[in-house]
Amino acid sequence: MDPLISAAARALASGSPLDALNLVALRDDADALALRGIALSQLGDLARARVLIRRAARSFGPRNPKARARCIVAEAEIALVSRDVAWPGKMLHAARITLQAQGDHANAEQARYISARRLLLLGRLDEAQHLLDEAQPDIAPPALKSTHELIAAGIAMRRGRADMAHAALGRAATAAGQSGIPALMAEVRQAQKELDAPVARLFLHGLERKLRLAEVQALHESEMLVVDACRNALWRLDNTVPLATRPVLFGLARMLGEAWPRDVSRDALIAKVFRMKIADETHRARLRVEIGRLRKLLAPVAEIHTTPRGFLLKPLHSSEVGVLARPHETEHGAILALLADGESWPSSALALALNVSQRSVQRALDTLAASGQAQSQGRGPARRWMSSPLPGFTTSLLLSLPLAVD
Repeated sequence: MDPLISAAARALASGSPLDALNLVALRDDADALALRGIALSQLGDLARARVLIRRAARSFGPRNPKARARCIVAEAEIALVSRDVAWPGKMLHAARITLQAQGDHANAEQARYISARRLLLLGRLDEAQHLLDEAQPDIAPPALKSTHELIAAGIAMRRGRADMAHAALGRAATAAGQSGIPALMAEVRQAQKELDAPVARLFLHGLERKLRLAEVQALHESEMLVVDACRNALWRLDNTVPLATRPVLFGLARMLGEAWPRDVSRDALIAKVFRMKIADETHRARLRVEIGRLRKLLAPVAEIHTTPRGFLLKPLHSSEVGVLARPHETEHGAILALLADGESWPSSALALALNVSQRSVQRALDTLAASGQAQSQGRGPARRWMSSPLPGFTTSLLLSLPLAVD
């Protein structure tokens, strides 16, 4: 093996992209192009990195399927960091099969974890978990063990399991420390900060307090009846009443939950939920109909009592009623939540992640830009969006396993 290529690969594996560039910056052979591409990606120059890796893949050609598959894996990770979630997953799957057949188990597992991260980003948690279940982290190098646990923590956090996420991040921190890669250790620290950050607000007895994920999990295990404004549902323990497709009914339930243990007047319900400043008999008749529908749906967990001035929510098996809401409620909170990772997103990727039309996302982005909550760069198809500058975010790009050369 070329000693310069070997030295550059070792530098990348230890998280020293500048040292790797110093060794191969002036070379244009396929191995050097691949290593230069990975080094630039670690330094954040993703556009040039993708060009170099594609050139390397073409140079390797079909005569060197292992090296070409490694280039595909590297490009897939750059696409993930670039939030190009529409990048063809079939190519990555084929590259993983090739690497597995060629005996390159480390890079094959890297391809698996890139696929799992893409699925996690799209909210397809069961599919991401399935990929993790097929992995063998115990025989993987420390960097891949840490990656495995980071993905496991991400799935647990999305499912509201703070205990599982905390345990996974502890294992990820240990493995990242063993790897000695600063970017990987920083990513684990960032994930730990996110786990400890407030994720919701609880309204109870007229008071508001912020909750961490562990406290939200504790709510799921308590006897409290929760009006969940994050998922538009009511639940107590394992008994859930979904109202995501019934916004009017959920609006009524939320107002009743926020007022508990007091009642809410008919005029207040009409003004807030129906958006009518002045109520007449037709609005009161509609309110009676909607309350009747809500009363029927909530029968397993609560009753709605009529009072002289309005209505009162009465839980059946709970001593308290609380309302769970997002930390910051805005009209386009789902888009802001995706942009909060600090990466720049194309509108097409946001639409795919949210399962809505790209035109709807574009209108929302224009609104957020006008209010100063989002900003864009580039024009046309190259236009990308990000949240307003927030310090402290680290890139999720690892690329900790360079394209080793045989």
